[in-house]
Amino acid sequence: MSSIQEKWDAAYSQPRGELKAATVLQQNQFLLPAEGRALDLACGLGANSVLLAKAGLKVDAWDLSPVAIEQLQQQATNEDLTIYPQVHDVIQSPPKLNSFDVIVVSFFLDRALCCSLVAALKPGGLLFYQTHCQQKVTQQGPSNPDYLLADNELLVLFSELKVRVYSDNSLLGNHQQGLRNQAFLIAEK
Repeated sequence: MSSIQEKWDAAYSQPRGELKAATVLQQNQFLLPAEGRALDLACGLGANSVLLAKAGLKVDAWDLSPVAIEQLQQQATNEDLTIYPQVHDVIQSPPKLNSFDVIVVSFFLDRALCCSLVAALKPGGLLFYQTHCQQKVTQQGPSNPDYLLADNELLVLFSELKVRVYSDNSLLGNHQQGLRNQAFLIAEK
């Protein structure tokens, strides 16, 4: 068992309030296809997976934490959702070529994986990506720069895709409004 897995197992063992899907997915779910296969990468407790399944997609939900996967499996069974939770180390075993119509990544960043994510999208497939930025108005999120996006970095990391929606409010304007501390991208293959 890795220290990363232990960290997330401990986090997912704690009681939680209502789970919410990533903002990028909530605000733009109208862009989802009516059917197809989706991947919720580093799914955690699966709020994105639940939204995707309720939208009519068959969802592969991958996470390193067996604790999270067990809880998501229970929810999928209880609610009769088409979600296939799996303990999966995406770094060791990235998704296969042309295998998904939708890939959702929220609050996970491994730059070396980005090319594999593009390759895993089917033609016309959509990537929904949201994570923390270096330029923050609060200390929310990680402090390690390896897990923080530079300005416009999502646009660079996924430059092979067609940008459909992008948001990075950075430090501009009224810090009490808008999505702060994070950037998101929706892009099409």
